[in-house]
Amino acid sequence: MKLIAPALLLLLAVPAASQTSMQASALKGLDTGAPIDVDAARIEIQDASNQAIFTGAVVIRQGRLTLNADTVKILYTRVGDAPEMQRLDARGRVKLVSPSETATANTAIYDVRGKLITMSGNVVLNRGGSVLNGQRLVLDLASGRTSFDSRAGATTPGSSGRVTGRFLVPQRTEQK
Repeated sequence: MKLIAPALLLLLAVPAASQTSMQASALKGLDTGAPIDVDAARIEIQDASNQAIFTGAVVIRQGRLTLNADTVKILYTRVGDAPEMQRLDARGRVKLVSPSETATANTAIYDVRGKLITMSGNVVLNRGGSVLNGQRLVLDLASGRTSFDSRAGATTPGSSGRVTGRFLVPQRTEQK
């Protein structure tokens, strides 16, 4: 099933406290008006409540961005007879892949109109071999800004409640 996303709805706030930022995401400039293609084992359309639930190894693509999850609920409104996506809620083994980065988490919310993707729960971001770990990641598709925070109240057993990371240092050879 193919759904088109002309865009709509809320802007999710990014808390100012307890953040680490990384710049230069390849997602900056993503064509958020591009079609959103959905592939799943099953779809349940709940038209009365303006939502569709996709289950079974769900794959969603928009331009250079791919989202995988066990389940994705798509919330939409109607403009005339055509549905317009507002938000995608992904749950279970969530994986987001772009040309330069891969992020995994327990859940993700894609606010189509706000052009924000918020991932939460055991988030791991790998960008060019450098890795960050935390509890919440916000990707701003309009600006390319990435914010990571620990969300101290939402830590899981074994978690330090802090953002941690390892950054690769490029090796340069000296010329004589």
